[in-house]
Amino acid sequence: MHVFYVLLSQKQHPFHHQTDISKMDLSHMLQDLQQGKAHEGHSPAEHDTLLSRPVAEVLLHVQEKLKAPGLTTEQSGAILHIVEQLFTLGDRHWLFSECCSNQSTDLTREYVNFVSSLTLYAALPLCDNDSGALPESSFEAIPARACVVSSVVLALVQRLGNGGEAVSSHCQATSWVFLTGPLAPLLCVFALTHMQEQPWTSEASRTAASNLLASVVQAGDWETTSQLLFGKNNTERQPGVLGSILEILQSDLKRDSWKRNQATKHVFAWILMQVGRPWLTDYLEKVFPPSLLMSDDYCTDNQVLGVRCLNHIVLNVPAADLCQYNRAQVLYHALFNHLYTSEPQLIEVVLPCLIDLLPVLEKDPACTGLPRKPNRYDEVLRLTLTHMEMEHKLVLRSVYAKFLEHLIEKMGIVIVRHLKRLERVIIGYLEISDGPEEQTRLAILDALQKTLLIAWPRMECRLSALVQSLLRLLCDLSTESIPPAVREELVTKATHCLLLLDHCTQGKLKMLLKDVDSSCTSTSVLRCIETITMAQR
Repeated sequence: MHVFYVLLSQKQHPFHHQTDISKMDLSHMLQDLQQGKAHEGHSPAEHDTLLSRPVAEVLLHVQEKLKAPGLTTEQSGAILHIVEQLFTLGDRHWLFSECCSNQSTDLTREYVNFVSSLTLYAALPLCDNDSGALPESSFEAIPARACVVSSVVLALVQRLGNGGEAVSSHCQATSWVFLTGPLAPLLCVFALTHMQEQPWTSEASRTAASNLLASVVQAGDWETTSQLLFGKNNTERQPGVLGSILEILQSDLKRDSWKRNQATKHVFAWILMQVGRPWLTDYLEKVFPPSLLMSDDYCTDNQVLGVRCLNHIVLNVPAADLCQYNRAQVLYHALFNHLYTSEPQLIEVVLPCLIDLLPVLEKDPACTGLPRKPNRYDEVLRLTLTHMEMEHKLVLRSVYAKFLEHLIEKMGIVIVRHLKRLERVIIGYLEISDGPEEQTRLAILDALQKTLLIAWPRMECRLSALVQSLLRLLCDLSTESIPPAVREELVTKATHCLLLLDHCTQGKLKMLLKDVDSSCTSTSVLRCIETITMAQR
């Protein structure tokens, strides 16, 4: 331990005279640490040399060395390797007891400062441009640094969590319990920064960060990451660290700073997605503004991430809390404006979020009384149908069609206000194939089935147009080259829609189908017609 201190406390930078820590110095340090390990449990007087320096002084020197100008990655890695060995083999009494050489030392503060310094060593470079994105070449050194820092901090956490190690009988060692509050949030933010698949991570750094997070959970006697965030059984003895994590992130989630660190938004989103009912309500003030801020960005990726966060908030916060301070109204207008975009990935998250938000703002259409006045449900469906009718991009058509059924189901009987435009959209979408999987046609058939079940009294006047469209679809399917399983699913759904139309019109469809010339159509169409005509009401 003494050799370790001498190595780090040289007044001149050790690398001014050599390019690396010599094997002799390292072997001497490790040998001294092993000797200190063998003396654990003895009185401090038996190894005064080992404990002659306070641990805070050693940690401070490590921080200074890591900040030295001109330090290479290899040199800093060698220093951190020594620190890792210090935590692994060093005397636990010397490391964690606030007495003897560490008397009058606030070890909690010292370790927090040290861990903060290590995380800054592996931090991402800040982005000063408005795009909020740096080239991948800017992150070349980050994965290796993250791996080294993870190893050092992992050794510290494992040693702190090993409360069964013997210490001097007259001294009480600081345990992980006392360091949970200040250290766990820092370690969680660091681990989450480097465990997600991003340009600044590698497979090795992601594995190291995941192991670190698992070790933090285990050392704190938690069973899951959720318990780490919320606390164990919601007791004061083991409180969660969610509030502390959000406090750390707040300074980097303001309007003028949230784009500077590319990792912050991803860490925030990951944390938010872990928080459900009833805990999220307590943190609504901290999570709603950043989520809305990200969704309001001009970059599509940020918008998508922000809307996903907002959708999670809508699903996990009571309606009364969402409506307080007009939050729900503000959110509705922000999402509604996104419907004018032509980005498929954004529409794919905006539509379900709006569908989940509408029940918060409006009463169930089936329970609003008479007369039923148009409301936000009508606004959303009207704009959606307008875009669907004019859209020519197959990807966007598929996204719109996917959520149309859910919107119709939410609206219920008031869908009759929009049947004319809805009919045009359904017929138009059934005419065009969007690829081998036929996702658009399948989704539109689902929407048609839902419409027939809800608005059946108004279907008789639309019988002719819908039947022609469905029969044309069956004819097209007999000639188009699509997978047999997909063709069978389309035929089944189209047949079901025809059966529903027959029920809606009290058997009128059967009479019309009897006049079909069997010589002018395919076998599959004839089979469908036979199914309908033979069906019992």
